[in-house]
Amino acid sequence: MHSFLLETLGGFDDFLLYFLSSLAFLALFCRTYSWFTPYNEFSLIREGKIAPAISLGGAMIGFVLPLASAISHSVSFIDMVIWAALAMAVQFAVFSIVRVIFKNLVREIENDHRAAATMLASFSIAIGILNAVSMSY
Repeated sequence: MHSFLLETLGGFDDFLLYFLSSLAFLALFCRTYSWFTPYNEFSLIREGKIAPAISLGGAMIGFVLPLASAISHSVSFIDMVIWAALAMAVQFAVFSIVRVIFKNLVREIENDHRAAATMLASFSIAIGILNAVSMSY
């Protein structure tokens, strides 16, 4: 029983490394994404606006899906870090492209128009899913 317990807990240090680093990556992503967009999602959310929460939530999911794939498929911690950085870059690209396609996106989200935020969130999640599946090497 003792050896079984030791064997079971043998991967706990790796779990902590990946889990805590993924939380740090998520926090870094949220902060960086908020700097990347021309509006501050956190300030708008504190004002009670729903559209920025929808768009940020979609971007978070779009980032976490490939991050989870990178964690489960990486061959090392550094490998996971590289793929996490790529997942961030992809989400920034999604915002940039959707912003070009929908010219008034920024103003609409700032004005709490949920349709624009839902469209951005949908693109973010869809591309995040494709990104995650593409990382299953």
